[in-house]
Amino acid sequence: VQLVESGGGLVQPGGSLRLSCAASGFTFSSYAMSWYRQAPGKVRELVAGISSAGGSTNYADSVKGRFTISRDNAKNTVYLQMNSLKPEDTAVYYCHAYIRRTDYWGQGTQVTVSS
Repeated sequence: VQLVESGGGLVQPGGSLRLSCAASGFTFSSYAMSWYRQAPGKVRELVAGISSAGGSTNYADSVKGRFTISRDNAKNTVYLQMNSLKPEDTAVYYCHAYIRRTDYWGQGTQVTVSS
């Protein structure tokens, strides 16, 4: 299993970024996927999740209405569209899959929201 995130960077408050996670090594379309984030000195937290077919999503209260998770099962990729970014969104963002009782994580991508 391999999860590779991309799309992070430095953005001003109010700006947007789209994160991507390219997955390989498993039947992507059979598994739910999630995005987590971890800010310095804080525990890793769930940001958003999406069901295997993409029909069901869930979000942390702190990002509802601003972030959108989606997936393209033909491309084995899950996305996180982040709009109206705030300084408190600054964190390392991780792609996650739970497969056969095992947690898999990507290497993370840094998102920094600052003027």
